[in-house]
This record gives sequence, C-alpha cells and structure tokens, in this order.
Amino acid sequence: MPVIRRRKATEPHRTPDTKTPSEEEEEDEEEEVNNKKKAHKEKVKPKKGGKPEWSCIDSCCWLVGWICISWWVFLFLYNALPASIPEYVTEAITGPSPDPPGVKLAKEGLKAKHPVVFVPGIVTAGLELWEGRRCADGLFRKRLWGGTFGEVYKRPLCWVDHMSLDNETGLDPPGIRVRPVCGLVAADYFAPGYFVWAVLIANLARIGYEEKTMYMASYDWRLSFQNTEVRDQTLSRIKSNIELMVATNGGNKAVIIPHSMGVLYFLHFMKWVEAPAPMGGGGGPGWCAKHIKAVMNIGGPFLGVPKAVTGLFSAEAKDIAVARAIAPAFLDNDIFNLQTLQHVMKMSRTWDSTMSMIPRGGNTVWGDLDWAPEEGCRPSKKKQGNNNTEDQSKDETGIEVSQKKKVYFGRLISFGRDVAEANSADIDRIDFRDAVKGNSVANTSCRDVWTEYHDMGLEGIKAVVEYKVYTAGDIVDLLHFVAPKLMERGSAHFSYGIANNLDDPKYDHYKYWSNPLETKLPNAPQIEIFSMYGVGKPTERAYVYKLSPSAECNIPFQIDTSVNGEDKDSCLKDGVYTVDGDETVPILSSGFMCAKGWRGKTRFNPSGIQTYIREYDHSPPANLLAGRGTQSGAHVDIMGNFALIEDIMRVAAGATGEELGGDQVYSDIFKWSEKINLRL
Repeated sequence: MPVIRRRKATEPHRTPDTKTPSEEEEEDEEEEVNNKKKAHKEKVKPKKGGKPEWSCIDSCCWLVGWICISWWVFLFLYNALPASIPEYVTEAITGPSPDPPGVKLAKEGLKAKHPVVFVPGIVTAGLELWEGRRCADGLFRKRLWGGTFGEVYKRPLCWVDHMSLDNETGLDPPGIRVRPVCGLVAADYFAPGYFVWAVLIANLARIGYEEKTMYMASYDWRLSFQNTEVRDQTLSRIKSNIELMVATNGGNKAVIIPHSMGVLYFLHFMKWVEAPAPMGGGGGPGWCAKHIKAVMNIGGPFLGVPKAVTGLFSAEAKDIAVARAIAPAFLDNDIFNLQTLQHVMKMSRTWDSTMSMIPRGGNTVWGDLDWAPEEGCRPSKKKQGNNNTEDQSKDETGIEVSQKKKVYFGRLISFGRDVAEANSADIDRIDFRDAVKGNSVANTSCRDVWTEYHDMGLEGIKAVVEYKVYTAGDIVDLLHFVAPKLMERGSAHFSYGIANNLDDPKYDHYKYWSNPLETKLPNAPQIEIFSMYGVGKPTERAYVYKLSPSAECNIPFQIDTSVNGEDKDSCLKDGVYTVDGDETVPILSSGFMCAKGWRGKTRFNPSGIQTYIREYDHSPPANLLAGRGTQSGAHVDIMGNFALIEDIMRVAAGATGEELGGDQVYSDIFKWSEKINLRL
C-alpha cells in the first residue's frame, strides 16, 4: 500500500510562516518513517493463533547475511595468518601436500623453451567499459565482466544493457563500447579467489617463464569469431604476437593452450591465418607449420554441447532448472520484479559466440530417436586408465556396464518423460516447421521483458510442443523457429553439418572454419594436437521439458525437474540425462576428433598431424581446506589439475606426445567413436 505523505499539524506557538523548508522536510520524513514502522507492526501482528506471520525478508535475509559475513570474516582471518600456519593446519588434516608441478619439474632441471599462448573460453575472460550511457557514469575501464561483479547488484538493468550486443548486427549498440581486458590478468582469475589460468601461469613461472614468453590471447567472447577481427582486429593481434614471440625466442615454435570455447576460436584462427586477405590473415599455407609446435586443447567442445541448446531455448541448464524449481518466483518473476531469466535470455541471445557450441554433425554424431553412441553409459562407474584403444566397457569389478532401461540419448529434447522413453514408432509428431505463428498478447497483458517468444504467439508455442522430441538433426531448425533473429545472424558465421567434399570452394568461407567436420587441419605434419579433458563427472546430454505454467507471459518452456530415474545410479535426474564428461562437455564432443576424425591421415587431417587423447579422471578434494583440489576433472577446475599442468609444462619445455606416454584413456571414447559412421 503506498504511503500518503501529509503535513504535520503545527504547534500553537508556531505558525507555518515561521517554519523553514528544511524543518518541513524533516517533519515529512519523520512522518513517513513512523508510517512505515506502523505498517510493519501491522504486517507482523499476531494472528488468532498467537504467532506472528513469517516473513522471508525479515528472516532469510538476516540469515543469509549472517552466513556471508561469518564466512568472509573466517576467510579474512585465515588469510591474515602467516603462510606457515594455514599450511600447517591443512597438512595436519589432509597430510603432506605434493610438490606443485613447477617445483617438481624445476628440480628435474626443466627450463622454459617454447613460448606459450593461452586462449580463454567463453565467459572466463574479463570485459571492461570504454564508453557507456549515463547510468554507467564512473565505470570507465572498470570491469563489467569478471572481478567482483559489483555492478550486477548495484545497477542490474544498466549492466544488462551494457553487456548486450546489438540484436541486428551482433556488434556494439549505439553509445556503448565494452572491450576485452588485456594481459595475463584478463583471465588469471574469474573472480577474487576463483582461479582460471593463474595456477598454470604460476607453475610455468617456476621453470623460467615470464610475461615476454607467455601471452593471453584475450578476446571479446560475446562476438562471433570473425567479428572479433572486424571490430577489434583480435585475430591479427594474435598472429603478430605469435610471430614476435617465436622470433624473439630463438625460433622456437609456440605451444598453444586453448580452453573450452577457445578451442573452437583457435581452430577458426588456424584457417583464418593462412587464408588470403581480406577474409583471412594472408599468412600463407605454411604459417602454422612455421610458428606452432603443439595445440593442447583443454575441455574442447569440438562437436558442440547439448547445454548450449537449452541455454538458447529456455535460458537454463541443469543447475538453473533446479534453482528455478526450488524458488520459481525468484527467477521467473522475482520479488524485485526483475524477471531474471527473461533478462538473461534477452542478453545472451545477442551473444553470437554461443551459437558456436550448438551440437555439430547432426544425427550421424549425436544419434537419432533410437540410437546414440553412448548407449549403456553410466558416468558413476569408474574405469582404469590405459594407453591403448581397446574396448573399455567394463567397470572396476570386471562387470559389463549396462543400463537397466534403454536410454535414448539421441533425443536431446523430449516433451514429457513418456516421450523420452517411448518406442519411436509410438510417438505421433506434428511437424512444427510449417506452423503458422499466431499473435501474442503478452506485451499488453503481462508486465514482462520482451523476448523473441512474444513474436511466436500461442499457436507457435503449441507447435513446438506437438513435435514432441528433437534430435541433433532437428535442433538448428527448432532454434530458427523460436529465435529467428539470433539464428539469422548465427547462420552467417557458423555451420553445423558434415562436409561431403572439402575441396568445394564454399568451404573457404569463414562460417565453416570452426567446425572440424567442415574444414581441414593445416598442412603441418610436425604439429601435435592434444585433446585434454576431465572424465568421471555426470555431464548433461539430453533433457525432459514441459510447458511453463504461464507460457504466454514467461519463457514458455522449462526443464521438468520433477522427472527422475528409478534408482540412484540412473542417468536421469532432475529432468536431465547425463553421460560421462567434465560436467560441461560430454566426452563424445571432446574426444571424437582426436580419437577418430583426425587420427592418422583422413580427409579432415590430410597431412597426418599426430593426435593424442589425455583424459584426467576426476577426484574431488578431500575437504574444504583443499580448495578446488589438484586432481579435479571438472571443466574449469581442471585448470588446477597437477597432472594436466605437468603434461603442458613438459611439452612447453620440449617434450613430445610420445614422451608423455601417448594416449591416456579412462573412458569408452574409442568404442563410441567406432559406432559413428562417418566417412574419413
């Protein structure tokens, strides 16, 4: 109820003429405070039962605040102690810590040799403001992404406006310039205390590396890959820096270390740098062979990731879906009226880079209604590592791994559990592609944030649901139907098919360069390519969806978190089917190209570049004091994995893949790859 401000009655010995404006203002403020106090007392007035009405604002916020303050005080005191005391406490609980790889390899006498280039992935590199609107006054060259994220809390709608790109061009909106942070600090830490590249950088420094032999190839990860060159000349800068580092380090070729989406970005770079200008960098067909020793890809989504689809389709993944189920009002139409998910969707659908991770290869790679390469996968079953390509379909007890119930991983999106589990012959589907979209009344009947779903109308939403199940071969058409502006921009920059003839001149266009199934590796047989990723973490593969309760006002589709498997080892939990991977990228996407697509001389690898798979089995930290652990296989935490860091350092110091031990495999990647019928 709005507070009505009234002038306070004057005292007998004072007249209105004798009051100053400041006194009147103070009285009005006092009256307003008293009214608020009175309203609050009435709000918590005991009911007939005698107990006051419970209020989350009064209780939860105080509890959360107390927990946060206590935690920060604890961390402050812990870090304020002399370094030896926390180390002593940690070792007393967990036992002696192993030497970091940098210390270990320095004792062995390894020295810096090859310059190294880090290529960060999506969201892990910082972005700062160079020009903004009035709401962003005082933020010049302050980080909008990365760091403390303080502006998200202080002025969230202003932050969303400045982090969004133009919905027509995919470039800067008028009056806004947000640019990538430069230098190693661009992605050493994502937020205070949350490392990305910092641990690897520190260990490389132990054997003699410094800023002149390390380069962070930071870029605006929101842009399409080619647009980073169009707007910022980022690809040209990477080319120049690699040439400079090689020339000033005795001709020693560079070791490139991309992570996550940075893997696709550097794949695009290798085609761009040798392509003729103006579309390419004009380096000529021998540039990669002359300047690159090895490409050590970490957590690479070579063939895309299913969670990229749900991010574009409903602005959620597993964690968001669970949070939405626990507190639906907070994300859909929260207490501050910010409609969080709608704002996230509106913003992220202007980021063209997200379309680079839509699954590639269609049903040939990801499976169809009745088949998928990972049939029988249980991510909780741990296997023994080896260095061969034999079938590894047994768990540690020697028992064949199998599912109690057939799981159709090829059905990336299913509307309803019954559809996800039904025989394909029993699924009656109505094609959505030719459906007529109706008119929506959402913008006039609801207080909402505009998304492209408002242009679909209820008839279009109904058509999506009636198709019932979507495989990888349907996903691109689905996204064209629900997000036409997004996909119109994306189709000019990315492609998701399999090339029939790689010598066709159309594949010289940059839209194909980041798809390993539609482009060739450079003619550089001396280069080595590694695929390094974690295993042992349940990773999103397929989803069970439902229609949102208020589809005409909010995002109309959401993951059905009420759907779970029949036992604790089931691959289905909270509406999400999982397979083995690093919690973000399924093994199939990370490993297939190095296991089969590029293995030996193939049409995708005509010069026979040597490829290796290095898997790192996830082992969680022993306790909270161990931080994120030194044996993690999680998508970002693997950047602190001592075994992975040691492998990178040995190659940077001059070792080959064979000297590392060749392939290191825990999963069934070779078995699954053989199931994929792809002409090589």
